[in-house]
Amino acid sequence: MSEDRRLDVLRAIVEDYVATREPVGSRALVERHTLGVSPATIRNDMAALEEAGYIAQPHTSAGRVPTDKGYRVFVDQLSTVKPLSAPERRAIGSFLEDAVDLDDVVDRSVRLIAQLTQQVAVVQYPSLRRSALRHIELVPVGPRHLLVVLITDTGRVEQRTLDAGLDLDELLVARLRAQLNVCVAGRRLPELTTALQDLGAAFEPAQAPLVASVVAIIEETLAQESEERVVLAGTANLARGGGDFNNTLGPVLEALEEQVVLLRLLSEMAEDEAAVSVRIGSETQHAGLLETSFVTTAYGDEHGAIARVGSIGPTRMNYPGTMAAVRAVARYLTRILAGS
Repeated sequence: MSEDRRLDVLRAIVEDYVATREPVGSRALVERHTLGVSPATIRNDMAALEEAGYIAQPHTSAGRVPTDKGYRVFVDQLSTVKPLSAPERRAIGSFLEDAVDLDDVVDRSVRLIAQLTQQVAVVQYPSLRRSALRHIELVPVGPRHLLVVLITDTGRVEQRTLDAGLDLDELLVARLRAQLNVCVAGRRLPELTTALQDLGAAFEPAQAPLVASVVAIIEETLAQESEERVVLAGTANLARGGGDFNNTLGPVLEALEEQVVLLRLLSEMAEDEAAVSVRIGSETQHAGLLETSFVTTAYGDEHGAIARVGSIGPTRMNYPGTMAAVRAVARYLTRILAGS
């Protein structure tokens, strides 16, 4: 049997099953695809594909459906991901570029992926561990209170209010602000502790308590907010396609609620060599996700990748369309963050 023809038959089975949700028979393949061989030859090819574990027969006298192994071969044979149309790309750009801040960008991105794929969308929040501090702002908000604002290079903003315990000197606050930004500008989180250690030496002993309090609240904020987190949208899309799951949706939804599961998968997929990474069924290594596939890719800034975006749906998903949508949104996210 021709290896190329076998791949063509498998591709046709995957495409038809994704489109119809019905097991695919040899007659349907002959009618819908130009395979250039007889129905008998296609039946022989299907038998060989089934023996190799790429397709399966769910019921006696039924057609065939792809297995996880078959989907994997199909995805691996996608040499290029077809780009979205120009109108689709313009719509994505317009929708995301109207965002007012990082939270809005993430919210718009996750909703957009869910809409484009009709599946569950996942956006990993830019981690402070992989972000650099762009600026620290100190704003007096009363005689004794100071607003400490941290702004990262990805546009993430964190703020805390500090009780200085004494009347604030505006000149001291301005000097401290300037010294802080000299120390932290452009540095990533692992470098900040060392950079801030010697800051107090630049100030008089009487000013040291305020300096120490500001440094402490900066370090505390970074430690608290450096936890990884993901944002989801579109879980209702899974219910609309409930027929894709042999079991109930419960295990899938429970797995999606466990951020540690998604973060583990995102971390593992970040190590993949492929620009767009795909985990299919059992490859997720989680019982609740055995009937799903997870498509992700990275987004970042001028320094490189900082987080990932993705889509989770049934293994019977439109892989080329999902991969194209996820990649397109990631590229716009990167463009926005790099220019923010």
